[in-house]
Amino acid sequence: METARQPYSLGQLSAYAFRLGTIGFGGPVALVGYMHRDLVEQKKWISESEFKEGMTLAQLMPGPLAAQLAIYLGFVHHGVLGATAVGTAFVLPSFVMVVALGWAYVHFGGIGWMQAVFYGVGASVIGIITISAYKLTLKTIGNNRLLWGIFLASAAVTIITESESIWFFLGAGILFWAIRTTAIRKATSTTGAFEPSLLLATAPIAKVSLNELLTQIAIFFAKAGAFVFGSGLAIVPFLYGGVGDFWSGFAGASVAALATFLPCYLLTILPAPYFKKHGKRPGIVAFVDGVTGAAVGAIAGACVVLGRRTIFENGYTPDVPKVIILLATVGLLLKFKKLPEPVIVLAAAIIGLIIFPYVKP
Repeated sequence: METARQPYSLGQLSAYAFRLGTIGFGGPVALVGYMHRDLVEQKKWISESEFKEGMTLAQLMPGPLAAQLAIYLGFVHHGVLGATAVGTAFVLPSFVMVVALGWAYVHFGGIGWMQAVFYGVGASVIGIITISAYKLTLKTIGNNRLLWGIFLASAAVTIITESESIWFFLGAGILFWAIRTTAIRKATSTTGAFEPSLLLATAPIAKVSLNELLTQIAIFFAKAGAFVFGSGLAIVPFLYGGVGDFWSGFAGASVAALATFLPCYLLTILPAPYFKKHGKRPGIVAFVDGVTGAAVGAIAGACVVLGRRTIFENGYTPDVPKVIILLATVGLLLKFKKLPEPVIVLAAAIIGLIIFPYVKP
């Protein structure tokens, strides 16, 4: 039985989203773990079932995983206004930081110092997301053998294919629903059919009349937000393949951000009332549990994929300094439970600045 939630205001949740968007390192994998730790376990603002509903919706709908989860958690107790406020607060810091880095790159020339910083930070972040995925797995999978099977299968598929598939998530949800409801029927000899369905909405494509380039940017990034599934593994190759021709300063950055997040915002708040209204029905709970098992497995698999891309040069030779930074990060987080992640990231950035000239002359 879940404990009663402590009251909180929309301002408090928005402030938390803004702080997480500002200092939450590790990408979607880590951010999901932080939200579970902070909002479910510590503050108890969000129940376990509500968090799982948000995870399911975020995985089944295209767009950035962590942003969609934050939008749904804002919707849970504060409706569309909450979803809008929390989503904006969560995304705004990242937008400002990316624009600032772009400005620094253009005006100060080159990215040598950035490469040095990210050399250390990248390895440290892999350690952070590994710990986050480990904790999230223990909290959400529990002792259910079927969920562990779904988790392992999803992790393996993600590692092998280096991508995340919505069909696997749907299949996992339906499988767990079928087995769970069959067991319930055998135990109670009653029927209560539920057929899991996916609510799809068509998001409008942003139209920009400033110039042809901004229109192309809007259409391209709207496709990224509306049709690309996955927590970063899928969208990065998509952007890499098409973003090289776009350059339009702050206006381009603003259009790209709006076009990317507007579809995911709409694709979250449109089906959200359905999840909230019917999310407690046994059939839907079983479906959500199955999708959650697959989603957490994909997150764990993503840790391996991202770690392989970051730590291994050309996919084969390990970068020893990065391995040391990664292991040190994991060790510190395991030993000092309350050590803030930004402190570790800052230390890793300083180490990167110091050693980069020697390891990458």
